Amino acid sequence: MTADAASLSTTGGISDPGLIKLVNKLQDVFATVGVNNPIDLPQIVVVGSQSSGKSSVLENIVGRDFLPRGSGIVTRRPLVLQLINRPSQSQTNGVDKEISDTTDKLANTEEWGEFLHIPGQKFHDFNKIRDEISRETEAKVGRNAGISPAPINLRIYSPNVLNLTLVDLPGLTRVPVGDQPRDIERQIRDMILKYIQKPNAIILAVTAANIDLANSDGLKLAREVDPEGQRTIGVLTKVDLMDEGTDVVEILAGRIIPLRLGYVPVVNRGQRDIDNKKPINAALEAEKNFFENHKAYRNKSSYCGTPYLARKLNFLLMMHIKQTLPDIKARISSSLQKYTQELEALGPSMLGNSANIVLNIITEFTNEWRTVLEGNNTELSSTELSGGARISFVFHELYSNGVKALDPFDQVKDVDIRTILYNSSGSSPALFVGTTAFELIVKQQIKRMEEPSLKCASLVYDELVRILTQLLSKQLYRRYPQLKEKIHAVVISFFKKAMEPTNKLVRDLVAMEACYINTAHPDFLNGHRAMAIVNERHNPQRPVQVDPKTGKPLASTPARAASPTLASETESSNTGFFGSFFAAKNKKKAAAMEPPPPTLKASGTLSEREGIEVEVIKLLISSYYNIVKRTMIDMVPKAIMLNLVSFTKEEMQKELLENMYRQSELDDLLKESEYTVRRRKECQQMVESLSRASEIVSQVQ
Repeated sequence: MTADAASLSTTGGISDPGLIKLVNKLQDVFATVGVNNPIDLPQIVVVGSQSSGKSSVLENIVGRDFLPRGSGIVTRRPLVLQLINRPSQSQTNGVDKEISDTTDKLANTEEWGEFLHIPGQKFHDFNKIRDEISRETEAKVGRNAGISPAPINLRIYSPNVLNLTLVDLPGLTRVPVGDQPRDIERQIRDMILKYIQKPNAIILAVTAANIDLANSDGLKLAREVDPEGQRTIGVLTKVDLMDEGTDVVEILAGRIIPLRLGYVPVVNRGQRDIDNKKPINAALEAEKNFFENHKAYRNKSSYCGTPYLARKLNFLLMMHIKQTLPDIKARISSSLQKYTQELEALGPSMLGNSANIVLNIITEFTNEWRTVLEGNNTELSSTELSGGARISFVFHELYSNGVKALDPFDQVKDVDIRTILYNSSGSSPALFVGTTAFELIVKQQIKRMEEPSLKCASLVYDELVRILTQLLSKQLYRRYPQLKEKIHAVVISFFKKAMEPTNKLVRDLVAMEACYINTAHPDFLNGHRAMAIVNERHNPQRPVQVDPKTGKPLASTPARAASPTLASETESSNTGFFGSFFAAKNKKKAAAMEPPPPTLKASGTLSEREGIEVEVIKLLISSYYNIVKRTMIDMVPKAIMLNLVSFTKEEMQKELLENMYRQSELDDLLKESEYTVRRRKECQQMVESLSRASEIVSQVQ
């Protein structure tokens, strides 16, 4: 037997009506806005199978018949049953003469019920309470066997009850019967789990004593959410129907399935007793006699029966409320703050003059646009680049590296340069390296910069669209979907309009560089310097020899000049000016002077002279191409900033006003979304109910 039980048996039940009434008030506050227990209030949840005797246990606790009865699922909506002890106002407790028009023989002025959905109406006739529960259930789920999670709140005032709050849930069933939905078992299971998985719920698992405890549906479900049995109390019904010689002593001792809150055995009225209208008072007396006279229970009869169960539940609920009250206060406070902030963000339903509202929104949007681009935004991210910083990344990382990666010689090979050199010299063999070949190649390669430059402009456009999307994701624009769509359409059109001059300017910059090759640029490596570098590579200076005795440089002996003889036949056939393009294979063909082939392409390796000329051209191309790269890396971002970014920053407000500030369209633009209207109403109801709940809990110190 638990310590709680011991204290209960000696005190006859500890009651703190204030605490339980407080939770009742909180339940009513949230029920009025259609929200079921959002703060996880302490409550006792009754679970069990259809045939376990749940209804009889509840009626015995109340002391009156008031629950619908029948075959199949009778409880099809959760019933939040608030029992309130109201001291007797008179000495008599018989049938009051004032109660008329009733079918309830026990109707009196001391006991009545009130439904939350019918405020102010007292039901002294408990048969009418049963009818109202059935009527309200059918109003929600119809006459078939469907179920609904929407609770019915019933408050019963009586001098014969202890303050208690119970939630009666539909009984667990396995096989659909009649019109019941195919997934009725899953529906009921999900509903029960929703209630009992909350940590502040005390689970009252009702089980028939004449079945194996391991097969108890209620206990099985309770153990899923409370595996240690810390907040589950077991009720064993039909103890009087057990086989001769059997009892539940082992279960009560916690040797079968232990529960920290223990088990309480009860005896309910049988179906024949109910049909014969056996009064509950008589049933409770019979229950008391059963436990006092049964050899297995007589020594512990004070811990058995419905009166003890009611006292125990009252005590457990009161203690549970005391433990959880600080947490309830904190939850109410944080929820109130959260919903208040959301309500403020949603704004009032009526703002005033439409023209002023649209003007203010346009002004606010353009100001935010400027601050995001300039980096003055108050909501700067510490985890990623945003706004103008991303545009800077496009310029100085993506575009800069893209241009630097361009190599003029990945497309133009040495043999191509040699061919261009020959072609540029025309009909007379060139004496010096020609500038025509250099300019031709450089211009071709400069034009390659147009693609990455236009890609840079496109990337910046994408970043501007990204910023637009982020700005329009704020709560203000979600509130007015048509206004949001209009701003988005106008701004995107504005961007596209700005892209045309931007792309033209970028193309013009590339064309400018390709149009005029400035060989007088101070950073350009001129032809003489290039020739000197190449000669130095091919003919490095020999170190001057020094006389070891005197230390003076020795005069170098000039090489003896070769006699000016004609080159050998072999040499003349291979090293002519066009030797690499066309060389006679033998003396006979050379003598025949065959005409050149239709296509003349270089086939041989570069001669020394060709190699030197190609190297000079490559040096000049590299030097000038690097100058152009630096210029483009500097100028293209400036062009994009001028015609796209700064332009949108300066002209955004004007563009929005021209396209949106039209009197005929203002009211349509400010039409709120259905979500905003619905959510504002929900938040207003929650703020109102949480404010009332906060007032209620603040009264308890």
